[in-house]
Amino acid sequence: QITFFAAEVFDELCHALGVSGKSPGVTRRNVITAGADLNALIGEEFEIQGVRFAGVAECSPCYWMDAAIAPGAEKFLHARGGLRARILTDGVLRVDK
Repeated sequence: QITFFAAEVFDELCHALGVSGKSPGVTRRNVITAGADLNALIGEEFEIQGVRFAGVAECSPCYWMDAAIAPGAEKFLHARGGLRARILTDGVLRVDK
């Protein structure tokens, strides 16, 4: 229902592959997080801004990441591709600056 991706992982990816000028939005994840261990949320319920979620599985990267970001992105993102989750309650998520 919703996907999450860590901004820190995107920064590491860009540094490792020498990529600049791209947004984490190219990963096609719904929410970009900061400071959260997304893999630790698999099998757990969690809350963001009053909205509850259940972590379901890793959001595995695919070949498309190599085209959207740079060759080698899919391999780099193995086990770090983000989180797939179920939405448990309704609400509104807002950009937190």
